Order: sequence, then C-alpha cells, then structure tokens
Amino acid sequence: MRQLFRKKNINSFSGDSGENEEGSHLKRILSVKDLTFFGIAAIIGAGIFSTIGRASFDGGPAVSLLFLFVAVACVFTALCYAQFASMIPVSGSAYTYAYASLGEIFAWIIGWALILEYAVSNMVVAISWSEYFTSMLEGFGIHWPKWLAIDAGSASRAYEQVLHADAKADLPSNIIAAAKTYEASPIIAGHHILFDLPAGLITVLITSLVYIGIRESRNVSNALVLLKLGIIALVIGAGAVFVKPENWSPFAPNGVGGILKGVAAVFFAFIGFDSISTTAEECKNPQRDLPKAMIYSLIICTILYILISFVLTGMVNYKELRVDDPLAFVFGKVGMNFIAGVISVSAVIAITSALLVYQIGQPRIWMTMSRDGLLGKKFGEIHPKFQTPGFSTIITGLLVGIPAMFLDMQFVVDLTSVGTFFAFIMVCSGILYLDYMGYSKTAKFKIPYINGRYLVGLLLVAVSTLIYTNFSSIEIQQIISEKPLLILFGLIWLGLSIASFKYKFSMIPILGILFNLYLMTELGWSNWLMFTIWLSIGLVIYFVYGRKNSKLNLQNILNDV
Repeated sequence: MRQLFRKKNINSFSGDSGENEEGSHLKRILSVKDLTFFGIAAIIGAGIFSTIGRASFDGGPAVSLLFLFVAVACVFTALCYAQFASMIPVSGSAYTYAYASLGEIFAWIIGWALILEYAVSNMVVAISWSEYFTSMLEGFGIHWPKWLAIDAGSASRAYEQVLHADAKADLPSNIIAAAKTYEASPIIAGHHILFDLPAGLITVLITSLVYIGIRESRNVSNALVLLKLGIIALVIGAGAVFVKPENWSPFAPNGVGGILKGVAAVFFAFIGFDSISTTAEECKNPQRDLPKAMIYSLIICTILYILISFVLTGMVNYKELRVDDPLAFVFGKVGMNFIAGVISVSAVIAITSALLVYQIGQPRIWMTMSRDGLLGKKFGEIHPKFQTPGFSTIITGLLVGIPAMFLDMQFVVDLTSVGTFFAFIMVCSGILYLDYMGYSKTAKFKIPYINGRYLVGLLLVAVSTLIYTNFSSIEIQQIISEKPLLILFGLIWLGLSIASFKYKFSMIPILGILFNLYLMTELGWSNWLMFTIWLSIGLVIYFVYGRKNSKLNLQNILNDV
C-alpha cells in the first residue's frame, strides 16, 4: 500500500528535463510574453462566442460581476499552479505536481485525467472549429458538402427524430437540417457515409505544426493571438457606439440566483491557464516566467470578458440573448452585418489558437510520465532534429483527429469536465501538503499566506446560516434531492475546517479546493459515469504496467538488493 503513495523528491526534478543528454532536451525559447500569449490563446476559445449569451440571459447585465467573481476564484487555482511551477520547472503540469506532493497513485490518476482535459477536450474544440469554419465559408458563398461536416450518429438520430415526429411538432432547424443531410448523404454497401472532415484536417494541420517545433508553434500562436485581440478590440469599440444605458437597468433582474446560474459556463470560459505549465522545459526562465504568465493571461482575459459582457448587455435587452451566437446576433440586430461576419472569422481564429496550445500540452505530459516509467519509453522520445516529443505528438494527433471526425460532440463533452476539476483540486491540495512539510519555503513564487485556522470554519457557518435563513426546509430538501453531491461537498468542507484549525492551512488553496469542488457538484450523472469508466481503465493500466515499471519502484528494488 505504501508503494502507491511513494513520492518523488522535490529536489530531484531539476534533473528530469534531460538537459544533460545531448540532443534529447527541448528548446528553451519561450519568454514571459510568449507564455502569456499561449495562456490567452488557450483561455479565449469558442466559449466567449457562445456561453456568454445564455449567461447574460440568466444574470442580466450583472453577468459582468460573475466574470469578475469566477476570475478571482480561478486565481486561487492559478496561484497554486504558479507556486508549483516556480518549484518544479519540469513539463507535466498537475501530474508532476501531484507526484511530488500526493504520491504516485494520485499522479497517475491526474495524468490519466489530463488526457480528458487536453486530448479529449480537443476533440470538442476540433468539432467546434469545423462548425464555425463551415459557417464562415457559407458567409463567403462557399458551400462545403454537408455530409462531410457532421458525424453519422448525430445525423442518424436527427433523421429518426424527424421520421417519428408528430406532424405538428416544432423541431429545431438544426435537427431538420441534419436529417436532410443524412437522407441526401452517399450510400456505400448500405451504409450512409458521413464524417466531419474539417475537424480531422485542422487536427492534422495543427499536429504537424506542433511536431516540427516549439518556435514555429510559438510564432503562429502569437500571430493568431494578436489577430484575435485586435478583432475583440474592434468588437468592443464598434459595439460601444450602440450601447443604450437603459438596457443595463435592472442590473440584476433575476437576483443572485440568476447570476450564479451561469457560473459553470463562465468558469469554462477561463479554463486553459494551466496548459502553459506543460511548456516549463521550453521556457527561458520557467521559475520566474510561468507564474507571471498565468496571472497576466487571467487578468487580460478577465478585462476583455467584462468589457464584452457590458457591451453585449448594453446593445440589446438581456432577454434577447438566449442564443448560441450572441455576438453575431447583437451586431446583426443593429444592422452591422459586416461586424457579424468579422466575428465568425474571429471565432475560427480563436478556436485555432486554443487547439494549438492544447495539442502542445498533451504530448509533454505523456513525455514526463514516460520518463517516470509509468508509460512506455517511446512516449518520452525527443525528435533529434525538431527537439519535440515526436512520437507522443503523433499519437495525440491520431487520438484527437480520428474520433473528432466520427463522434457526437455531446458524448465527448461528457468526458471532459470532471477530469479538469479533479486536477485543479489535486494541485490545490498539493500546496497544503508542501506548506505542511515546509517545502514551500524554497519556492521562488509563494502564495500569500492567509491563516485559515478560523476562517474556513467561520465561512462554513456563514454560508450555512445564509442558506437556512433564505430557503425553507422543503426547498433545501428539493435542492439536495436534485444535487445529492452537495452533501459530500458539505462534509469535505467540514473536514477542511477541522484540518485547517489543526494545521493552520493557508486560505487560498482551501478556497481553490472548495470552488472547484462546488462546480463538480453542478455536473450531471453522465459526466461522473464517464469519468468513473475512464478512471477504471486508467487504474487497470497502472496496476498492469505503470506500478511495476515506475522508476521509483525500480530504485526501491535496487536499494533492497
């Protein structure tokens, strides 16, 4: 049992990058500006072009406060990542941090979960890119074959839905369009041929770029981010002209409940800041630059999100924003169709840059796991010419590109959420361990210490009092019946209150744990079921291969001899 929780010595990581082996290390070329741009590229993806509309519909103009609130909550997690990055300047992100603080089994679980955050979520990004790309082509009068832009499962289900629908049924236009595509698609050997070709092609293109070098990837990412920021500035500036202050009243029409209704969607608009930690071995000065870049990218994106939300809710009444393309919608509403066209182009650019950053991240996590012996040696090989993890990059491309052409987006989305939150919670928990063991004293960047000995418990009492004074017992029972995981959330909060009182834990990592844990309770059972299945597969691989081939295990065997 003790072997499952064996940890890597935090001082041993400096030798893990392979820089002493000629030709086997990665190129250190990334500056704090490059890292900040990577962070912006990962954070500002498709989310801002879609989720902000529904969040504004629920919360009204006060959704701008929600962006600020979520940004502060993300900072709790980002600070934990930043401290780890300053102490362990090695690729691997949360996997590496968990190996040093929580032990091998947790490191493996997080490494396996990060496949969901990076590789599997990139399938969603690739599918989204395809939708925006084909829509953009339509705007230019170019008609992409519809049977080459949809997976067979979605089209087939839409066809069956239309076929068996009541004659008076008011079906969504996208369902009808998908059914027509299925009916008109080519048939070979009795099977309808449908697949999402653009999703596969963009994955091949991005994977090729990532394969040939970090310098080339950096240059393309920086160019895309500059273009993306320019377009967003244009949208904010042009939209400000059409703002009507009366649309901001009432500011919070649906109260606090309405604002918080969009918290999960808004949180996903911020995910991505952690991905830059996977490039630690390609940074000129990772211990100094990674913490700065994480915070800089979060601040820049928060400012842009708040400005966009103010413009959006100022241009039209919040009640009109229950749409999937809110930015294009509001400009079309005021007759600025040119800007609406620019937004569709910027969405393609935004998603391309996000896809690039995540495709960079996944191979480097596999590379680090391979060095530790938990994966085969092939995953850790560095290309002698391009100095990138070549084999891992190709496998990532195949893992993302092939399923993206054939899988339904909703199926893939259900896989991604829990893994991301789980990794965030483990990183925040790892900081508590480092503080307890005294390792945090050596950190070049240290989280500001706020003694949580009494604050964690007092916060629990305050929130509990607020709930019991504002909700009846029947309402509370109904909420718990709908979200039974809230009971587990409350018990963990109680446990953290006791532990904080005993060990004087820092408040910031505790808040990071609680916020991410609360968001996990917002996820549906399908997310948890898929994560449990995924985790079970990962644990089988670990106990069959990783545990016995772990370098720490081999060292223990040699020491015993």
